[in-house]
Order: sequence, then C-alpha cells, then structure tokens
Amino acid sequence: MKIAPLPLPMPRDTRFGKGASKLLLPLCAAFGTKGLVVHSASVKKNGRLEALLSEKPGETDCWQHEGGEPALVQTEAMRRYIQNTAPHWVAAIGGGSVLDLARAAAGLSQAPLSVQEYHDGAEIPESPLPFIAVPTTAGTGSEATTVSVLTNTATGVKKSIRHPSFMARLVLLDPELMTGTPASVLAASGMDALTQAIEAFCSRGATCLTDALAKDAAEKVFNALPGACSGDPSFFDDMMLGSYMAGLALASARLGLVHGLAHPLGARYHAAHGLVCAFCLPPVLAFNRPVIPGKYDTLKRIFRRDPLEAIAALIQKLPLASPFTGQVLSDTQAIIEETLASGSTKANPRDVSADQVQALLNHLFQ
Repeated sequence: MKIAPLPLPMPRDTRFGKGASKLLLPLCAAFGTKGLVVHSASVKKNGRLEALLSEKPGETDCWQHEGGEPALVQTEAMRRYIQNTAPHWVAAIGGGSVLDLARAAAGLSQAPLSVQEYHDGAEIPESPLPFIAVPTTAGTGSEATTVSVLTNTATGVKKSIRHPSFMARLVLLDPELMTGTPASVLAASGMDALTQAIEAFCSRGATCLTDALAKDAAEKVFNALPGACSGDPSFFDDMMLGSYMAGLALASARLGLVHGLAHPLGARYHAAHGLVCAFCLPPVLAFNRPVIPGKYDTLKRIFRRDPLEAIAALIQKLPLASPFTGQVLSDTQAIIEETLASGSTKANPRDVSADQVQALLNHLFQ
C-alpha cells in the first residue's frame, strides 16, 4: 500500500477578528523585548501604526517600505539593518509587498551569502528569527506562505525564494485594517486571491486538504469582492479569510500558468501583480479547461454559472483595466523562457509549450 503525503504547512498561531492587530506587541513579547516593525506608508499615514505601537513593552524600531514591488536592493538594505540592530523578532504590517520584503530580509538575516545569490538559486539555510505577519489587504495570502517574490531590478527577473523556516510564527488577521483601502487596490488584490484559489485547486500538487481550502476561498472571495470594492466593511471578513485560505492552499499545492506569466509580465510592464493575474486568468483557465473537467464543473457549482462567464462578469463589475491595453509586446523570447522555467508553470495541470505561451501572450496584447 502506497502512503501518500498530505503536506499542509501553516503558521504556528493565527488570530482572526476585528481588533486582532492590537495583539501585536503583547503577543510578540513572547519572542523577546526588541522588535522591528516593517510597515507601509499608508499604515503610518492613517494612524494605525501609532495606535498599535502606543504602548511599547520593550524596544520597537520601525522600517517603512518605500513602495512598489519588493526588490533585491531593498531586501539587502533591510537585511543589513537587521544584522546591525539584532531584533528578537520582525513583524510586517501592510500588503503582500511589505510582507514579502520583511520575510525575506528576516529569513536571510543570518545567511552567509547575498540576497541576489539566493535569488539566483543558492540553497537557503534555516532562519531562527521569528517573523510575524499582519496583512492590511486581502489578496496575496503571503501571511500563510513561506514564499517571498522579489525582483532583480538590474536584470528585470522577478521570481520567488522560499524556505520552511520563513513561515510566520504568528499571523494577525484584522478585517478593520482594510478600511479606507482604495477600491482599485481591493479589486486587484482580490483578483489575486481568487486566482490563487483557482490555481491551487487545479494544480498538479493539489490534495484533498488543499482542495477544501481552495474551494472555500474561491467562494468567499468571489461572493465578497464586489461588495468589498463598494466599501461595505461587512464583506471584509470573508475577503481576509478567503485570501488567507488561498495562501494556505497554494503554500502546499503551488499555483499554475497564470502566475508563471504574471511574474515576467509584471516586472516588465510595471503593473500590479493582482491586476496582471486578473487578465491572465480567463485565457489560462480556458487553456486548462480540457484537462480539468471535474474541477471545472466544481467551479461552475461554486460560481453558479460557467466559470469563464462568471470571471468575465466579475472583472467588468470591478474598477479594473487591462495593463496590456495599448502596450506593445516585447522581449517575447525572454518572457516565454521565464514562464516555462517557473515553478508555478510546472504545477499547471496542463503541459505548456513555448508556442502555447506565445499564443497566450498574443491574446493578452491583441
């Protein structure tokens, strides 16, 4: 009898509910008295950072992410800061870029090589530094994974690094932190979460455990996203939970061709990751449909109509515009090579050729 593994890596401790972020410093005291809080500019601007740090049980430093997709240069700078200041823990408060940046810098803080060498494929050693995640958006699911997606701005290569020790020791899911987020950001990040749920569900690496998470995540996000983008906070709970569950699913099952395309396209056209995913999802789902009949039918039941029609209708409801409109496709061969080399593409349920990637690109840029 063959015993099949059912891996499902998870954060050690997850707290969910309105006001959960207020537990940050009290719970982090278990890791030590000296901490580093990495945050987005918006968290400082809207006063939430000051509120969270108003009572400091120990010494807490702050590092503001300058914005944009996390790059190797930023990661190396933060890593040096961590090495010089030696915090007992590192917490990230913000969207996926903030979480990915802080996780990579913390995870590599005691590693001997440069960040670029690990991005290029060097083996990553185990990290002893606790990482804590407090997401303010519902999209990347980064709080539930061991992955940091980083861009080498010198070469334009965008790809992920990962290690089991990068998993958050503590995750605080506070739907109130989504209040005030622009509708365009909610829409793009929400489409990222929906894409991740669908890709994890259809992935070659899917299991019965990841399927359960991915199906529930897809249903929650699909149903809540329009209301969340209208500013109704009653939908934020399902958005944040759905994003987290999609992250748990993809951390084990991996993703698919949408993300294989999204990294090289996002890096070259400087488009938000969720926005790229939104417009890559329909043609990739159509491409995969012949090899996933059972799962396609399950998605049909979840969306209560044909999935391609449901996703097209959802995109039209949201404040989204294709980042490829008016753009000229260039550097095609490199994009194809990066797409085919991606671990996400390797997990896609249907084998992919260079000609098929070219056809998808032609469709996106038509």
